[in-house]
Amino acid sequence: MAAQHPNAHTRATSRTPGEDHPHEQPLAGVVHDNVRHTESFTVVGNHLVQHKDLSLLAIGLACYIQSVRQGTSVDIKTLAARFPEGPTRIAAGLRELEKHGYLHRSCTRTSTGRIVTSTVSCNRPGHSGSARETASRPVARRAPQEKPPPRKRLPVVPQPSCPAPALLQAAVDVLTGLRRRDPRLLLSATDAEHLAPGVAAWLEREIAPTAVHHALTENLPNEPLIRPAAFLAHRLTAQLPPPPPFRTPAPPAPELRHPLQTCDGCDRAFRAPQPGRCRECRAVDDRVPGAPDVGPLCAAG
Repeated sequence: MAAQHPNAHTRATSRTPGEDHPHEQPLAGVVHDNVRHTESFTVVGNHLVQHKDLSLLAIGLACYIQSVRQGTSVDIKTLAARFPEGPTRIAAGLRELEKHGYLHRSCTRTSTGRIVTSTVSCNRPGHSGSARETASRPVARRAPQEKPPPRKRLPVVPQPSCPAPALLQAAVDVLTGLRRRDPRLLLSATDAEHLAPGVAAWLEREIAPTAVHHALTENLPNEPLIRPAAFLAHRLTAQLPPPPPFRTPAPPAPELRHPLQTCDGCDRAFRAPQPGRCRECRAVDDRVPGAPDVGPLCAAG
């Protein structure tokens, strides 16, 4: 026969709501359907909204006063015009807030003799200084903002041996045409001026503008170009082609020297393509029509 257990419950106990499932909604009471606020909200402590000694009117007034901007008028007349409660009930609610430290009101006389009421709202009584103390504190001067670090200079580019204006202009034309290949290669005027000598060094080495354009725009990275000018400066330096091979300059054309001829008039030697009379003899004699116009100097025979 099985052993008896006198301590066992005579019947199964029912499960208490929230014991095994703490997130299960209660069968009675309020159920919160909350949405997280991201703008236009005011943080109010439970010590105020669940205060045991404050009336519902006083709690509502405190929440409203804490939600308005500084400088908003919260006197009895203004609040009575804003809410359906009359001045008597609103005045009683304000006195409740003063009694429990959520509100401080004081009257001061201005330089013109006018008496104004100053109202200080405390969202947590006893845990912060008064507005007057805060206003009387010297305003700490902000530390001067540090200047932003200077922009890193662009890498040095090759320089042409002869920076002619026409060569530099051709280099600028190559740089301004890069954006048609890729909009990321849009350069400012300052960047183009810095890179122009590097492109001119390529053109000076007998590299065609189309070849320079192709070398600067091929195999571009897929990620965004933070500083396209620095990227182009690196390519202009790293991929600079060698100078063209040295070519011996062609010898100058030999000077045309006519053979020596003997003048028929004075027997002196002179250079001419054909025999005849020298220049001096032709100057003395009448010029023969149809004679060749030779003008060499006479040489002593």
